[in-house]
Amino acid sequence: MFKQVALYGAIDGILIALLKLIEYKHFVREYPSEMYGALVALIFTAIGIYLGLKWTGAKEVVVIREVPLRMDGPFVLDAEKLKEVRLTAREHEILGLIAQGLSNREIGARLFVSENTVKTHSSRLFEKMQVNRRLQAVQKGKELRLIP
Repeated sequence: MFKQVALYGAIDGILIALLKLIEYKHFVREYPSEMYGALVALIFTAIGIYLGLKWTGAKEVVVIREVPLRMDGPFVLDAEKLKEVRLTAREHEILGLIAQGLSNREIGARLFVSENTVKTHSSRLFEKMQVNRRLQAVQKGKELRLIP
C-alpha cells in the first residue's frame, strides 16, 4: 500500500513539474479546458492500465507430480484383494469404467443398464471400499491392484 501511495505521489510531482515547465497559465489559455482535462485523463488512464496489467497479470504455476512406475510388467489382478473387499463382478466392472473417466450415464449406456442402477452399484462399491468419491475409489482400486 505504501508503494502505491509513494508511486502516485511521485507521478503527481512529475506532472506538476511538467505543467510548471510548460507554463501552466499559457497552456490553459491557449487550449480549452476540455483538452486539458482530456490530457490529464489520458495520462492517468494509461498509468492505470499499465499498473492494472502489471499487478493482475497471470502468474505461471508449475505443478510437478510424481507418478510411480510399475517395473513388474503388465497389470495382474490381485484376486485375493478382490475377494477381501467382496466386490461383485459388476461392481468391479463399474470401478474399471469409472477409472476410464466415464460418467454414470456413459457407464449405463455401455453396460445396457439404467443410470440409477449404475448409481446403486457405485454406492455399494464406495461402501465396500470405504471411500466417498469416485477419485478415491479409483486410487484405492489401483493401490489394491484391482484395476490397472
